[in-house]
Amino acid sequence: MTSLLAASPASVLEAMRGERRVRPFADTTAAAGLRATLEDAIFELLGATLLDAPFVLRASSLRRGEQIDTPSTSPLARVRGILIVQALRLMSVGFAVEHAFDEALIAWRAEVGANELTASIDHLTDEDAALLRSEVEAHCVTLKRSLGPIPTHWMPRTSQRAHQRLAGGNVVLRDVVDLMVGTTTSERASVALLDVTTSTLDEGEERAMRYHALVQTLRTGVVPLRTSAFSTATGELWSCDVDGELLTRSVADLLEVLRSKVAPS
Repeated sequence: MTSLLAASPASVLEAMRGERRVRPFADTTAAAGLRATLEDAIFELLGATLLDAPFVLRASSLRRGEQIDTPSTSPLARVRGILIVQALRLMSVGFAVEHAFDEALIAWRAEVGANELTASIDHLTDEDAALLRSEVEAHCVTLKRSLGPIPTHWMPRTSQRAHQRLAGGNVVLRDVVDLMVGTTTSERASVALLDVTTSTLDEGEERAMRYHALVQTLRTGVVPLRTSAFSTATGELWSCDVDGELLTRSVADLLEVLRSKVAPS
């Protein structure tokens, strides 16, 4: 894994994409084996009976690992993270974000309409509202400084959702990748995945990075080039080349969490 600090001259996107001349050939064969391994292991765990409700796994499940009862993130932290991702989406289409809190909030409300979380912003105390605004602005400064320009020919896509059914629907993998660039149709591996978090990077985020790569592989049948995570809290980037070892570890991560859900301690 490579680690890039905000002080580095390389941008986050440059680190994600790497040097074109050294990218490996696209792997279009690994997905079938990974899926077969998962199907066999899930069958051993759950059997052939179709469940009334599937086990649903997300990147957040992998961040928590076996600790499936970990308390959820505070509402203010959730909103902060959502608004930073909205700022990323604006930047990805060339919008010059100048007033991060206001512009990201407008974009978010336009996307989701009114819900409990958006309404919670309107009921913040003056102190909490000022704190949220200042935090979003500060995190966005780090994001803008570190991200670098996003060329349109890299085909940037934001908030990319994925959905994979395993074991006849008994297990459902859901995923959202904050930023994806590259294509699955090139001769060389090209797709790079980026998760943006307003928290510090930790072991749970590393598992989530692997999960993003695994779900992308299962979804498209092509192994991505690289999976990365960037913290707007610290300006640090973790970036991994996606290879057979990483994907095998992700399968093990996923099965470990599934076992904890099937037979919680």
